[in-house]
Amino acid sequence: MTKYFYIFLFFIFYSCKNKDAVQVNQIKDTSAVMLAADEAFRPVIEEQLKVFQALQPGRKIAVEYKPEAECWNDLYRKDVGMVIVSKNLSSSEAAYFYDSLRLYPQNHLLAYDAIALVLSRQSRDSVFTVDQVAAILNGKSSMPYRAVFDGKKATGSVRFAVDSILQGKAKDLRLNALSSSSEVIRYVSDHSDALGFVGISWIGHPEDPEQAEHRKKVRLAWLPCRGCKDSSFSYPVQEEIFYRRYPFTRAIYAIVKEREPGRASEFINFMKGDQGQLLFRRMYLVSAKRPFVVRETIMNTKMP
Repeated sequence: MTKYFYIFLFFIFYSCKNKDAVQVNQIKDTSAVMLAADEAFRPVIEEQLKVFQALQPGRKIAVEYKPEAECWNDLYRKDVGMVIVSKNLSSSEAAYFYDSLRLYPQNHLLAYDAIALVLSRQSRDSVFTVDQVAAILNGKSSMPYRAVFDGKKATGSVRFAVDSILQGKAKDLRLNALSSSSEVIRYVSDHSDALGFVGISWIGHPEDPEQAEHRKKVRLAWLPCRGCKDSSFSYPVQEEIFYRRYPFTRAIYAIVKEREPGRASEFINFMKGDQGQLLFRRMYLVSAKRPFVVRETIMNTKMP
């Protein structure tokens, strides 16, 4: 009798173990979260994903980089848990989600970046006013430049140009459209009459080998310093973005669509936490959730 009793216990243990193994495998198989992100933020999001998934190997994030308008369209699909864009969710958009899906998507401010104006090294100009940039965008400028974007109608950079530079006058927009930010940089480097519009995370990291090579072929334009007392100009670097002195500064938002906290929320919490915010800073953007300390220093340039 004792012999049969132990055999019975063995089968119970074995079946429970297999059941647990099946459950673990199911969790791993369903752990991927679909993320759609504006292509302008690809370099910094890739770094965030690399560290997040190294720290949590089972938390896989499937990501697609595409124009901002397509990211918003994807948010209505069931398999997209979050989008990363340069525009927050309005109250009317949130109401639509509730009426259609009974969901309240959440806005998360992650960081601040900027749209950089990129010029060929052969271009004769490097300083522009906002009015001059607007005139180039609407085709009314006497300056010999053509605006070049990472897309024609749907990207965050194009929307910024329409909303913030042209004050909503989309019909006046005149531009050349390429398929990606890296193509914009390559095109500008070969054409002295091109003025490229790209996210600063594609060109502002001096320690990244690829971006360092880009900077040898192109340069960044200066724009009027916003809020400065004198008539100085501003450059899209970390300090100028932090103080909002650079006029083409913008925010990076994550919009999460989950009924209950899940993988998407875990990734958002990582990016809003100490490690994620340090990564934004390390990529020469400005973190939104952790203090960014600016210290004045005095450099001794005399030879010892």
